[in-house]
Parts: sequence; C-alpha cells; structure tokens
Amino acid sequence: MANTYTQIHIHAIFAVQNRQSLITSWKEDLYKYITGILQNNGHKMLCIGGMPDHIHIFFGMRPTQSLSELMQTIKSNSSKWINEQNLVMGRFSWQEGYSAFSYARSQIPIVIRYVNNQEQHHENKTVSDECIELMNLFEVDYDKRYVFKNVE
Repeated sequence: MANTYTQIHIHAIFAVQNRQSLITSWKEDLYKYITGILQNNGHKMLCIGGMPDHIHIFFGMRPTQSLSELMQTIKSNSSKWINEQNLVMGRFSWQEGYSAFSYARSQIPIVIRYVNNQEQHHENKTVSDECIELMNLFEVDYDKRYVFKNVE
C-alpha cells in the first residue's frame, strides 16, 4: 500500500475454552509461535503474556488485514499447533471471540507493563473481571452473559 501511513496499537485478550488453566510449562513456546504468526502476517509484536487460562498480545497492526481475520488466524493456527504437539490431554481450543482495545503511542510503555505483570494483576482479579473493567474503561457495550461464557 503505497502512501499509506498508520499508527495502530492493539491490545487483544483471548481465553482458553471454558477458561481452563491449560497453558503451563509450554507457554514460552506458545508465545513464540503466536509471535511468528503475527510477524508472518506483517504485524509487529510489542509484548505477549498471560496466565494459564488466557493470553494478552499487544502489537503494532498494519492495515493489510482486518483484526477479525488476524485473530482468527492466530487462534486457529495456535490451537492446531498445540494439538499437533500433544501439549494437553484431549483437544485444545480457544474460546470463541476476543477483546481488543487500541492505544496511543504514548501509552505503549503502560500497556507493556500491564501485560508483563499479569501474574501480579491476577492475584485479585479473574480474566472476566479484567475484561469487564477494560470494556467499561473503553465504554464498550457488552452483554455480561457472554463475557467468557462457559460452553454448555
């Protein structure tokens, strides 16, 4: 895209199906794999982290792909990789959907610190509480019944 100039910084959060704590000793390999997917799609990973039941990615997004397409690619390819590597008992899958928020360049250090401090952050807060707090902060309309809903 000649003469296209953008500055798009996205913080995305997505959870393991049913919020199961499945991401364990192999989390660093998963983070590398997801970083590779992001980079192979022309985007720039700024930070990745999370907990055993969810992932945060913070990245510079290029306008060559929609966010929904990128998230679908990351989630489908990484779950396929997890299953092919037999990293969990049974079949691994991500929960449907994701949360995503945009930030200004001046906020990059704050978001990186936030993503890197997930273990401390979640001592007193669930991933559902975290996403609801962010959606309220960003004034995103949502239906609480579907925020990290368990599969029936």
